[in-house]
Amino acid sequence: MSGARTTGAEVELQERDLAILQGLFESRLMTLTHITHLYFNGRSEAAKKRIQRLKHERFIGERARLVYQPSILHLSRRAFGELSSRGMLLDYPSLAWDQLEDRARVSERTLRHELAVLDVKTALSCAIRNVAHYELIEFSTWPLLYQFQAAQPPLLGTYHPARVLIRPDGFVRLHEHAIGGDTFEHFFFLEVDRSTEPRETLARRVYGYQDFYRRGGLALRHGFTREDYKDFPFRVLMVLPNEERRNNMAERLLQNDPPALTMVWLTTFSEITADPLGAIWMRPLDYREIVKGTQYDAIRPRTGAYRRDPAREGLVAAELKKLRLFEAE
Repeated sequence: MSGARTTGAEVELQERDLAILQGLFESRLMTLTHITHLYFNGRSEAAKKRIQRLKHERFIGERARLVYQPSILHLSRRAFGELSSRGMLLDYPSLAWDQLEDRARVSERTLRHELAVLDVKTALSCAIRNVAHYELIEFSTWPLLYQFQAAQPPLLGTYHPARVLIRPDGFVRLHEHAIGGDTFEHFFFLEVDRSTEPRETLARRVYGYQDFYRRGGLALRHGFTREDYKDFPFRVLMVLPNEERRNNMAERLLQNDPPALTMVWLTTFSEITADPLGAIWMRPLDYREIVKGTQYDAIRPRTGAYRRDPAREGLVAAELKKLRLFEAE
């Protein structure tokens, strides 16, 4: 990254300023809270003062909002030009300013989803940063950078599966440095659900991740062959609004063919934002073992309209042994 440089006579951009601007380019929107934790180690006054300065010098813009809403920050045209002139956008898709400006114009529904994704990114990034033997290599929340084509289950009456574009909410790559000097690489895709999509849609997306793994998609992206796919395992981290939605999703994923037993790890939004590296995760396999032989057994067909059943949630809560993110399976 380039060092400090005076722009005009107004402000001297430091490396942290450039990192913030580059982060805004990639994420397109952030709140002051996100920036405070990601770039200022939680020092709110320092973050507030510096962001005010960058806003004043027109490096950062602010989305129109009501008084009670949080400040939503975005990259300005001036900052875009500055990053471009420094060569800091060469590894990204080539975008003109008007395209970038359009990208930052999102609906309220999309905005709420993207802020939730950034909440998860912020919590997980800060937690990993505080563990000495973990090194966060990348955490991208720009779907365009990691999207891929994947097969879908064959449609009724057809022999060939359809193909769709899978656009992950996030991609995480980190290194774990073991005591003996070995380094292990971990890969995660992130899916943040706000109950705005049917479970069937999410399950078909997971089928796409299963296909991507079997076809060696991640291996190819790292310069290896399809046959090396077993050397590039990954998990899909699915964050859901509550335990009921989590349990319903686990049940549905067991119905995939093949079932998604351990590729997908599920948790709730409140758990991951409070204790991202804690014992908060459940796999569909864990759910299957808990409900096996009960009236909630995942192999039993469901008929009629869905009805909430607090007894099921109580059973799962009582029997579930949650996992930590880096716990050996």
